[in-house]
Amino acid sequence: MRFDVLTLFPEIFSGYLTQSLLKLAIDRGLVSIHLWNIRDWSPDAKHHKVDDRPFGGGPGMVLMCEPVVAAVEAVQAKAETPGLVVLLTPQGRRLTHAVAQELAQQRRLLLLCGRYEGFDERIRDLLSPMELSIGDFVCNGGEVPAMVVIDTVIRFVPGVLGDEESVVEETHAEPGLVEYPQYTRPRVYRGLEVPEILLSGNHQAIEAWRREQARKRSRR
Repeated sequence: MRFDVLTLFPEIFSGYLTQSLLKLAIDRGLVSIHLWNIRDWSPDAKHHKVDDRPFGGGPGMVLMCEPVVAAVEAVQAKAETPGLVVLLTPQGRRLTHAVAQELAQQRRLLLLCGRYEGFDERIRDLLSPMELSIGDFVCNGGEVPAMVVIDTVIRFVPGVLGDEESVVEETHAEPGLVEYPQYTRPRVYRGLEVPEILLSGNHQAIEAWRREQARKRSRR
């Protein structure tokens, strides 16, 4: 699966791309991440300006149409398969387990990271992106949300997880249901013991206990 990330700050991703499951997935050719600096498409050759004051007044600066639209159009042409353009914005559709599964069906995603006071509205009009939010709050930019999207979606790419069952049994895999409690060694820590049922070897009973614990947590 291919991700193209369009951002004003590609350096933010340098550490993220070299760690853990994502690095392994990249090394194994299961996932590819391509970073693009929107400033490279600025019509301002000297200062690479990409933002300007909003018409009508107001605080902050707004990302201009020309560099953003030009960047997306150019990046789309970098591969044979067109990608789904995803605009990361707190105004967008909420990212959920089901939405991540839906996005994982795409062969390619273009993740468009905003900054400042957001995008000139004509960028939405021209690109018709899917608008996606990671929650009802505002980040300084779309880079951290883009990482969240990548981290969530790659879990559904075959071969990325060591155990494919992990994505089936985790929190939110079933709508409204959170995961059951998990334990590992030691059996006793500061007086807190692992539930005896988990040491019984009775897999049917363990499964029933885990379902009940998940239901209790979900109700709580």
